[in-house]
Amino acid sequence: MQTLSQSPTDPAFVQDPYPFYERARALGPFFRWEDYNLTCTGNAAAVNAIFRDRRFGREPIEPPVIPPHLAPFYAVEAHSMLELEPPRHTRLRNLVLRAFTSRRIAGLAPDITELAEELIGAFPAGDFDLLQAFAQPLPVRIIARLLGVPEEMAPDLLRWSNAMVGMYMAGRTRAIEDRAVAATEAFVTFLRGYIDQRRARPADDLITQLIAAEMEGERLSTDELISTCILLLNAGHEATVHTIGNGVKALLETATPPKALAPEAVEATVEEILRFDPALHMFTRWAYEDVEVMGHTFRRGDQVGLLLAMANRDPGAWDNPARFDPTRPAKSITTFGAGLHFCVGAPLARLELQIALPILFRRCPGLTLAEPPRYADVFHFHGLRHLIVRR
Repeated sequence: MQTLSQSPTDPAFVQDPYPFYERARALGPFFRWEDYNLTCTGNAAAVNAIFRDRRFGREPIEPPVIPPHLAPFYAVEAHSMLELEPPRHTRLRNLVLRAFTSRRIAGLAPDITELAEELIGAFPAGDFDLLQAFAQPLPVRIIARLLGVPEEMAPDLLRWSNAMVGMYMAGRTRAIEDRAVAATEAFVTFLRGYIDQRRARPADDLITQLIAAEMEGERLSTDELISTCILLLNAGHEATVHTIGNGVKALLETATPPKALAPEAVEATVEEILRFDPALHMFTRWAYEDVEVMGHTFRRGDQVGLLLAMANRDPGAWDNPARFDPTRPAKSITTFGAGLHFCVGAPLARLELQIALPILFRRCPGLTLAEPPRYADVFHFHGLRHLIVRR
C-alpha cells in the first residue's frame, strides 16, 4: 500500500480536496493517509462493501482513554446510536424509528414551504450571506419544530451544535475542546429540563413520541433520550446547512437552476447535489476480525477511513464524475452511509432540499454570486464559510 501526505488543514486542500482524492485513487483501492496515520479508501465498491460488512463497525475494540476534561462530551457520545453497535444500536435505532416515522417527516412539508417563503421574504437588499439568511435557519428551525423545541432556542441550538461538531474536525485544539464541552453541558442541562416538562405535559412532537416509544417493554432512559435528541438536532441540520450552501453554489456556477429545479427534475437534481459536493467527507470503521477487502487485509483492531466524497466521484461508478450533471440516471450514493448505520435523517434532508431550493430560485430568479465562494476549514465536513449573493 502506498502512502500520501496531505494536511487536511492546508488552505488549498480545504478549498478543493478533489485533486488529492484523484491522486489517491491512482494508487489503487486503498492508500495510507500519512497525516492521519490511517488506511483510507475512496473506491466506491470498497466503501459500500465496508459499510455493509458486519465485520466492521463504529465501536473500537479497545475503549479509548478519555481525558478528564472531555468526560462530559463523551458521556453523551456513550449513548449515541451513531457510535454504537448491536445489540445497543439495534435497540436505540428501533425505538427512534418508532417515533421518527416517514409520515411524521412527510408532515413537515408545509412547514418547510412556509419557512422557506418567510426567510426569502426577509432577505435584505443588496449583497448578503445566503448561509446566514437561509441555509442555516431553515434546517435548524425545522428540526426544532420536529422535536418540539421552542424555535426561539434556534440560535442556541446552532451555537451548541457548531461547538460540538468541532470535536470531529481536523486540527482541533484545547480551546475547541473546551467550547465543545461547555456546549455539551449547556445542551444537556436544557434538554434534561425540557424532557421533564414533556413528561409532565405531553405534546404532538418527536420528544414526546421518543418518551413514549416502547419495544418489548423497554423505553429510552433519560440519558439515552438526551443523547438521541442532541444527535438528531446536530445531525438534523449541520450537514443540511452545508448541502444547501454547496448545492446553491453548484447550481449558480453551472447556470442550471430553472430547468434543474422544475417539478419533474428536482429529485434528480437533489441527488446530484448530494453526490457532487457532499457535506461529510470522511467516516471511519473498525475491523472486528481479520478480513480482506479488494486485496487488502485488515487485522482485528485496524481502523479504516471511508472517503465519501471521493467515492461519489469514482469513475468506476459514474461517467464524467467531476461534472455537475442533474440529468444523471439515479444510482446509489455514499453520502448518507449504508447498512445498519444508514442516516435516519436522510428522508428529511432530501425533503428540505427538494422543497426549499425550487422556492428559493422561483422567488429569486436573478440570484447570482456576488463574491467567489470560500469553504471553511472544517474537514471532515466540507461547507462554505460564506455564500455572498445578490438577488
